[in-house]
Amino acid sequence: MRHTPASRRLHQLSVFAVGVTMAATLAACGSDPVKAEVPTTTPSPTPTGAVTRTEAARILDRYEEINAQANKIQNAELLGTVEGGQLYEQSKADYRLFPTWPKKGQAYYKQPFTYRDRSYYIPQGQSWFAVKATASGSKDQALLVFDKTADRHFKMVAAVYTDPKSPIPAVDTSNHGLASAASPSARVGTLAPDQIAGAYEDLYETGGKNTGAQLASTAATRTALNTYRERTTYKNAKYATLHWEATQPTHPKIYVLRLRAGGTLAVFPTAHNRMEQLKDGYIYTGYVKITPGSQQAVYNKTPRVAILDELQGQALAQFTPAGEPKVLGVEYQMVDSR
Repeated sequence: MRHTPASRRLHQLSVFAVGVTMAATLAACGSDPVKAEVPTTTPSPTPTGAVTRTEAARILDRYEEINAQANKIQNAELLGTVEGGQLYEQSKADYRLFPTWPKKGQAYYKQPFTYRDRSYYIPQGQSWFAVKATASGSKDQALLVFDKTADRHFKMVAAVYTDPKSPIPAVDTSNHGLASAASPSARVGTLAPDQIAGAYEDLYETGGKNTGAQLASTAATRTALNTYRERTTYKNAKYATLHWEATQPTHPKIYVLRLRAGGTLAVFPTAHNRMEQLKDGYIYTGYVKITPGSQQAVYNKTPRVAILDELQGQALAQFTPAGEPKVLGVEYQMVDSR
């Protein structure tokens, strides 16, 4: 996958020995005193993550190499050796939609790129790790997540780019240089990470009349609200209705890290269906149909009375104890149209 504007982006362990004094008991018969035994202190093992920093760097380097090869020829099978999760669902859709893109966009997508300014966040006792980085040719920060998949290989499963005005907050690495994971169901402030997708999709469904009202205003939330408002003014509004409905992400796993200043940072999947349907007065005439756009036609080119687009997404959010959750970045891609 390549993020484009069109696509939606060791502390040393110190052990202190505690001195223990034991009183010797003398036998009544005057035998030699029993020597006190001083117990030894066994250092606690240094905590570890799924990989070391060196191993994480190699995994990301390999991803860059294979991703560049796959993007150049739009080879989904090759890309699947290093990519999984929601990210892979979006990338496969990129490849299917690639012929509909402008030539300039196609050329950009084919260009190799690397991730620079890397910071590795490796949580103790987890199967995954994250990397904060910036892609070459971009100024936007991204949080990348690699997880061990069913074939026991580490694959990039998420890559969310943030808005330039919403930098990624500092992650807590005080555990001997390791990050600390948190439960997706643990509420921080008004919501838990496993509740935020529903809140974000509420912006599309109702304009934020329900749980979406609990989210802080960010570029990502404003985009969703503007999209909702345009449903009555878009080009087909005279003939058709437009609405959105949350649906299940293909890959539901949520990844949560604790932040240095308190709170958490979550990479979460999200998804919705976009439904455009002719108004009743036009449906019954029998001769009015909605013509799919160029990308919708990749999946189904037949003119019809209703078009349902499925969009799979991934997003990044910050949770603070005293504030509203902030959606720092979100990316969708249309994976089906029927």
